[in-house]
Amino acid sequence: MERAILHADMDAFYAAIEQRDRPELRGRPVIVGGTPEGRGVVSTASYEARRFGVHSAMPAVTAVRLCPDGVFLPPDMRRYRAVSQQIFEIFRSYTPLVEGLSSDEAFLDVTGSQRLFGDAVTIAGRIRVEVREKTQLTVSIGVAPNKLLAKIGSDLDKPDGLTVIPTERVAAILRDLPASRIPGLGRRVQERLGSAGIRTIGQLAALPCRTLEEWFGDFGSTLYRLSRGQDERPVDPGRERKSISAETTFARDERDLDELERRLLSFSHELTFSLRSEKLLAKTVTLKLRDPQFRTRTRSHTLDQATDGAREVFETAQRLLSGLAIRGGVRLIGIGLSQLRPAEGGRQLSLLEDRTKDRDATAALDGIRARFGKGAILPARLVEPGAAESERPATE
Repeated sequence: MERAILHADMDAFYAAIEQRDRPELRGRPVIVGGTPEGRGVVSTASYEARRFGVHSAMPAVTAVRLCPDGVFLPPDMRRYRAVSQQIFEIFRSYTPLVEGLSSDEAFLDVTGSQRLFGDAVTIAGRIRVEVREKTQLTVSIGVAPNKLLAKIGSDLDKPDGLTVIPTERVAAILRDLPASRIPGLGRRVQERLGSAGIRTIGQLAALPCRTLEEWFGDFGSTLYRLSRGQDERPVDPGRERKSISAETTFARDERDLDELERRLLSFSHELTFSLRSEKLLAKTVTLKLRDPQFRTRTRSHTLDQATDGAREVFETAQRLLSGLAIRGGVRLIGIGLSQLRPAEGGRQLSLLEDRTKDRDATAALDGIRARFGKGAILPARLVEPGAAESERPATE
């Protein structure tokens, strides 16, 4: 039986969530990430902003120049991850073979699901409807016999598209597409192809395998197969998330140690809430700093035991920060957690330390945040000092 693979890709995910939750932003160019002062980079741009040429990974200073009337918003990763979990639950209701690539895209192997839910196109249609009904967001899906073609297909009719690439039409569909549509083609490979006059996938497919091997070594034979739409990689549901991180770029270079530690405390709570939501533990904490000259420094510490506790993450990041000079100011600060592992069985407690009460309290706080939002309850240090009493969240 021929494989039936879907590639599902949410449309302008972060920006779409902001427009969903804030009706006044609908129809406006929304840019998530970076600042109006031109700091940081764009994480996601709404389709209204993309008409001005704004795209992800673009420096914010360029986005401001291209789209001066854009609405720049800081990312709310906890909210985005909660929506991502909803979406992946929908994916897994149709097949256990789901390989997440990021919070907003995944491969699904529905070969064995067709007797239960209908053919692959029917399943893709049902997923699109269910995502829209449950999240009020849209997803574009490519349907094909392999991962390469499914991923290419999902990008051909965005937003809210459904593209089918059947085996008998592979050559015709790929022929006139830019060679850059092949996923994973780096800048240097594209430049080498361009210098040889190779602009389309069809032109690339016409080259002998030996020529591509002479140009690119072992990658040449892989490129030869990809240009013909050949891809035998299985959908891997065991693909594990390797890290999780949060960072911010300041509007002005920050020299106040207390403010830097407040940010680290906020990130510690945000990231560990996500760990607990996904039943993960982290063993390595990494601090990231960028100075006004754009020099980036990182420092890491590996814990004796993996954790999902905000206090342990914050105290580790705090110690790492104390070892770095910040006299010239900080442009960007962030925390990364890595060496992630499943939390089944929980953490190993010290023989001298019983944290049952702490864990029970954390579970109760997580329930409040899940129901009322991340700002519903905060450490007292994170409450804005100027907030009116009626505007303040509860404090831990």
